[in-house]
Amino acid sequence: MLTADQGNHPVPYQLEEKVYLKDLGIRFHQQYQFHSIKRLWVAKRLERLFKKRLSEHLQIIKPDVIVCTTANYVDINILARLKGDFPLVVESHSIRQQTLGKNGFCNKYSDYMYRKGLSKARVIVALTEFDAAEWRKVHLCVKVIPNIVHLNGGEVSTLKNKRVIWVGRFDYQKRPLEMIKIWQKVYPRYPDWHLDIYGEGEMKNELENEVVSLNMNIHIHQPTSRIFNAYRESSILVSTSLFEPFGLVIPEAMSCGLPVVSFDCPYGPADIITDGVDGFLIKNRDIHAFADKVCQLIEDEDLRRRMGRNGIVSSQRYRADAIMPKWVDLFQKVLSSQ
Repeated sequence: MLTADQGNHPVPYQLEEKVYLKDLGIRFHQQYQFHSIKRLWVAKRLERLFKKRLSEHLQIIKPDVIVCTTANYVDINILARLKGDFPLVVESHSIRQQTLGKNGFCNKYSDYMYRKGLSKARVIVALTEFDAAEWRKVHLCVKVIPNIVHLNGGEVSTLKNKRVIWVGRFDYQKRPLEMIKIWQKVYPRYPDWHLDIYGEGEMKNELENEVVSLNMNIHIHQPTSRIFNAYRESSILVSTSLFEPFGLVIPEAMSCGLPVVSFDCPYGPADIITDGVDGFLIKNRDIHAFADKVCQLIEDEDLRRRMGRNGIVSSQRYRADAIMPKWVDLFQKVLSSQ
């Protein structure tokens, strides 16, 4: 595992002893302390250093397969030039629409560079079938491998607590303020129910001010490492994202026995939720229909229980022992095709 900007920051996840982790010490963020021409000069200098150190380590490691994400077209293009005969697998952790196809001169240049680098990849891995269909317009070989999800391994929710839970970043993608608008339609009908919002982000102050002004049993919580306890103390999960490459919180909550109400946004929720079986998929941005389905689940405990049971079963698709064989199979096929 090669990183460029880890520096002295601790690794947030526990790694197996067999994982070799090396930070190349590039620290690309240094360029942003400068402006205009000097920033470009520093960026180019850091890019040259990245190429040098990456090339050295590829020759030392001599990998069977190289895997990177679509997070940065610079990384993909550099890898495409340096990889030699090593096969490159590119994993999309965003949706194709957010990676390629935006308007503006800079975005068109970005598109060109992305496509140039991706053309050298052996395969693109998408998280959902819907996004894979979009990537197939760009690349001939696209496979679908969902995220592995850490699932609940203990007791499940009783679904008796009058609590609805929302979990995510406070930003434009996750749309927490839209959940507030939905709750304004739910709360007058069920004033004894509570909405718990877990997260942090750039919209935190705006969100807090809105919650205080409304006084509608809405509670904002810091992110917690014990989020499964919060799921188990809730009865419904809600998701309001504008787009969602996958949506980890959905199967997490399902594994705790919670039915889910989510907008049918591109593209994750529709791959995870079976509408009417383990949750509800709502026409994108229709807050009235969203509120109605939340109210339906509040009113009907039997429906909550039935959907919750189904959710526990469907969430098991994302266990590590269900997903990792897909990666093993992909790597074997990539190596056998050389």
